[in-house]
Amino acid sequence: MADDRAGKMLATGEPRHPRAPQLIKDRDGEDRLHEECGVFGILGHPEAAAFSALGLHALQHRGQEAAGIVTYDDQQFHIERRLGLVGDNFSKPEVIGHLKGSIAAGHVRYSTTGETILRNVQPLFADLGTGGFAVAHNGNLTNGTTLRRQLVKDGSIFQSTTDTEVVLHLISRSQKRRIVERLVEALRQLEGSYAFVCVTNDMLIGARDPVGIRPLVIGRLGDAWVLASETCALDIVGAQFVREVENGEVVTITQEGGLESHRPFPMRPARPCIFEYIYFARPDSVVGGRSVYEIRKRMGAELARETPCSADVIVPIPDSGVPAAIGYAQISGVPFELGIIRNQYVGRTFIEPEQKIRALGVKLKHSANQAVVRDRRIVLIDDSIVRGTTSKKIVAMMYEAGAREVHMRIACPEIKYGDYYGIDTPDRKQLISANMNAEEIRREIGATSLAFLTVDGLYRAMGSERRDPLSPQFSDHCFTGDYPTDLTDLNGGGTGAQLSLLTEVG
Repeated sequence: MADDRAGKMLATGEPRHPRAPQLIKDRDGEDRLHEECGVFGILGHPEAAAFSALGLHALQHRGQEAAGIVTYDDQQFHIERRLGLVGDNFSKPEVIGHLKGSIAAGHVRYSTTGETILRNVQPLFADLGTGGFAVAHNGNLTNGTTLRRQLVKDGSIFQSTTDTEVVLHLISRSQKRRIVERLVEALRQLEGSYAFVCVTNDMLIGARDPVGIRPLVIGRLGDAWVLASETCALDIVGAQFVREVENGEVVTITQEGGLESHRPFPMRPARPCIFEYIYFARPDSVVGGRSVYEIRKRMGAELARETPCSADVIVPIPDSGVPAAIGYAQISGVPFELGIIRNQYVGRTFIEPEQKIRALGVKLKHSANQAVVRDRRIVLIDDSIVRGTTSKKIVAMMYEAGAREVHMRIACPEIKYGDYYGIDTPDRKQLISANMNAEEIRREIGATSLAFLTVDGLYRAMGSERRDPLSPQFSDHCFTGDYPTDLTDLNGGGTGAQLSLLTEVG
C-alpha cells in the first residue's frame, strides 16, 4: 500500500541541449504494421534502473522512437525520458546513476501520429493524494478520446496527447482510500486494450485488460519481482518466468507481502492479439505458453499445405519471414535459401535527402542475392502484406536479379480491417486487401502467383482445428472484422482519423 510520501520527482529527462534529437521518418515508405509499446517493471533490486534498461533493450522491437524509466529511492522519484533508442540514451553511466532506487518502471514507444514529442514519452508520473504514481502503458483505449473530453469538460488539465494520461486523471479523481482501489475504479471505466506497469512509493502493479489483448508476464530475479511485455525481457536480465498476468487481472507486488492477485472484472474468455505470434513478439519469446518461433514455423507449414508451389528455392523476406519460410521449406521439400540480404544498418532514422536516393526504396534495406535467385523459380515468404508497396518492389527486385518466376506466399490471412488496440494500421482505404481480391493484388505486385494463409490455417498453426466464430480464441479482427470490445471513440466519438489525431496510443 502506498503511503502519503509522494516524494519529489526530478524530471531531468528533458533535453539538456537546446538542439534536442529529432527523428526523421518516412512513414509513407513503410509497409509494415507497428506495435506501439513495450513495458518493464522491477521491485526489490538495488540496480533496478540498470535492469530496466536491459529489459527495455530486449523490448526495443516494440518501439524505437522513445524510451523512459522512473525509479523511487525511499525519498523521491527520479525520471529520465528520452527520444531515440534505449542503447543510445540509457547506456550512459550518468543517466543510470541518476536513477536511484530499488523499484522501477520502464517503457519503449512507437507513436501513431507524425511527431514524437517528449511530453508523450512514458512512464507518466503524477503526485496523488496517496503518494507518487507512475504508469507505463502498452495498448490503446478505444474510449480514450471520449473520456478525455469529459475530463476536460469537468476541469482536468492534460499535459500530453497520449490516452494513458486519462488513467492518471481517473485515479486522481477517485475517492477510494487505497491506490489499488483507485486504479481498479479507473480500469472499470476503460475500454480497449491495456497492459499497465505502475509504480508507487512501495509497490509494483501490473494490470491487463479483461480479454488480455496485450501481453504481460511475471518473473522472479532472486528476491526481486519483474513485470514485462515479453519473456525475452526476463531472459536478458536472468529472471525466471513465473506466469502470465491473466486477462482481467491486477497484480500488486510489495517487498513485504509479495504478489497478490485481484480479480475486479467478471471472467471472460481471453482473446490475445494474434499479431503477437505473426509479427510483433520476438521469435525467442513465449506467449500464452507457445513458442513464437515454433508458431511461425507452423504457419509456414500450414501455408505450404494449403498453397503448394512448383519452385526451385524458398526465399524469406528478412527478418520476419524467416521462420515461416523454414516451415514452408520443410513441408514442401524445396530448399531454403537466403535470396534476399538485409542491410542491418539502415534504420528508421535514415535520412534520404535526394529524391533519386529516395526512389531506391526497398534497396536501401534489402539486396537480392543473385547467386540464389538467377534463373530460378522462387517462392517469396513474408509475414503480411499491408499496402503492397514493399511487396511490389521486392518482386521487381527479384526479376531484376534474374528470377524466372516469383511466387508470393503470405503466412497470415489478408488484412482487411483496421486495428484500434495498439497497432499502427493505415486507413482502410490504404489496406490493399480491403480494396482488391488476391488476383488483383497479384497483378498489382507483379508476382507469378500469390496466396495467403487462410484464417482456419492460422488457427490450425495455433493448435485448433479451425476458428470458432462463436468463441474465437484470439483477437483476429484485422482479418475478420470481429472486434473483441466496443469502439466508442470510433462509433460514437468521431472517425478513426480523428481518433488518431486527438489521442496518441500508449
